[in-house]
Amino acid sequence: MASQQAWMNNLFTNTGSSSFTEFLRGYAPDMLPGNRDALPAPVGEQIPHATTIVAITCAGGVVMAGDRRATSGNMISNRDMEKVFRTDEYSCMGIAGTASTGIEMARLYQVELEHYEKLEGRSLSTEGKANRLATMVRGNLGAAMQGLVVVPIFAAYDERIGGGRIFGYDVGGGPYEHQLYHSIGSGSIFARGSLKKLYRENAAPDEAVLTVLQALYDAADDDSATGGPDVTRKIWPVVAVITDEGFRRLPDEEVTAAVETLLAGRMIDPDGPTAPLR
Repeated sequence: MASQQAWMNNLFTNTGSSSFTEFLRGYAPDMLPGNRDALPAPVGEQIPHATTIVAITCAGGVVMAGDRRATSGNMISNRDMEKVFRTDEYSCMGIAGTASTGIEMARLYQVELEHYEKLEGRSLSTEGKANRLATMVRGNLGAAMQGLVVVPIFAAYDERIGGGRIFGYDVGGGPYEHQLYHSIGSGSIFARGSLKKLYRENAAPDEAVLTVLQALYDAADDDSATGGPDVTRKIWPVVAVITDEGFRRLPDEEVTAAVETLLAGRMIDPDGPTAPLR
């Protein structure tokens, strides 16, 4: 019994790798999302899907926001789902696609970064973090072929450049760095069109927050799977700001104030603000 306990202690303290995912692949591969038994038929439409996430760089950092709606086909399956996750002190990720698989991937990725930091005594570089997430997305490819698609977006404050960086992915991995702004999910095309007109480089974080909320509102205006601010239920988008001071999720009070400013403007102009011609 003592020898078995010693073997177990050695297994968990000397993993041989700074990657928690690699350790899990060797010790309990069935716990990884991509190593589950194949489904008899695609079931993607039967499982709740997360929708629209937007991210933009701002002065000294990056802002990410996600709507709260999840859908199953043409049905609203959840009105207050959270799709933006803190992954470490200076990064976050948002998920679009199969909600349950995306949440599982986000939690595993959080442990992956924490595991590396504890073993190596330092954090991964921003590129390293983006590449680790790409490996996890690639590992889910088999499930994606069955309809359980997860497409994340990753954002981080990079102390090397003193600013924010944004990375997107496809079902095969990636990553692809996006300059200035990016969006994912069913309403992404509408959100991106909004950002193209409203984005201002090096805008203050509070201005950037209002910009991403405008983009989500425009996405909800044209995409039925994207949820806008729910005033009656007081359900607001999840908004995160990352600067050299670290990750900060905006409290509901701050988001409420920004949403009220947005709605006041929309009452006058339902299509929202426009970019000046010059």
